[in-house]
Amino acid sequence: MFLAALLAIATPQTLEYGGSERTFRSYRPAALARDRPVPLVVVLHGGFGDGAQAEKSYNWDAAANRYGFVVVYPDGIDRAWNAGRCCGKPQQRGVDDVGFLSTLIRLVAARERIDPDRIAVTGISNGAMMAYRMACESSVHLRAIGSVSGTMVVACSHPRRTSVMEIHGTADRNIPYRGGKGQGPSGVQTLAIPEIIARWRGIDGCAAPRTRTAGTVTRLTATCRNGRIVELITIEGAGHQWPGGVPPSPAVAALARALGIPGIDPPSSALDATQTLYRFFFGP
Repeated sequence: MFLAALLAIATPQTLEYGGSERTFRSYRPAALARDRPVPLVVVLHGGFGDGAQAEKSYNWDAAANRYGFVVVYPDGIDRAWNAGRCCGKPQQRGVDDVGFLSTLIRLVAARERIDPDRIAVTGISNGAMMAYRMACESSVHLRAIGSVSGTMVVACSHPRRTSVMEIHGTADRNIPYRGGKGQGPSGVQTLAIPEIIARWRGIDGCAAPRTRTAGTVTRLTATCRNGRIVELITIEGAGHQWPGGVPPSPAVAALARALGIPGIDPPSSALDATQTLYRFFFGP
């Protein structure tokens, strides 16, 4: 048991891409057999975060142990991703994060015997923006993407059709649910979240959505061509956070205060975003 526990640790690794050494962490449950292809989830941290923080905060390792899949936690350059009109040095320098993440997915898929039809990308905030950009521009076949407290900040003129889930709080100050300019450092102007989801319903050729509300959680779900789904989950009164995740550490909260930004809000208990996303990606 002790040996198994030692083996079941996310492993820091590197990948040379675009003249830089890029870093990532990968987690494969020790008990996960290699006699059949398994799913892959790529988890993208938010601005000012990194892969190690995402691993600790969003409970994907526990989900991998329970359901049997591989998780990868890449690191953005200078703790950010070039998601289009956002964010930080990667956006300013034109870093090719689509190329890096696409290459990383292919590398991990070959090493870990990943099922090419069960690959998903998710993230929070700037990482969620990057997940949308991957759906719009990557040549990798993605079964689904999941955005938590995110938005789309690329033109998305040639999207690859994929299932999309957005989880968003109505009281998000960084990326306002109703659109406009958020209070975060990016200063990016965004569309209202329902508008972005409506665009993806058009991309995926979806039927009219159905609405279900339970407590503070409202689901707007549309079934689409070829078995795809586009779903918006709205949490009334929730802020900029990963529902069901780990509260931000005192160090992260202090950094946010020092930079004069809202930072990450305490996670909502209305929903377990990780469980919800896994089931959306790959079923029960």
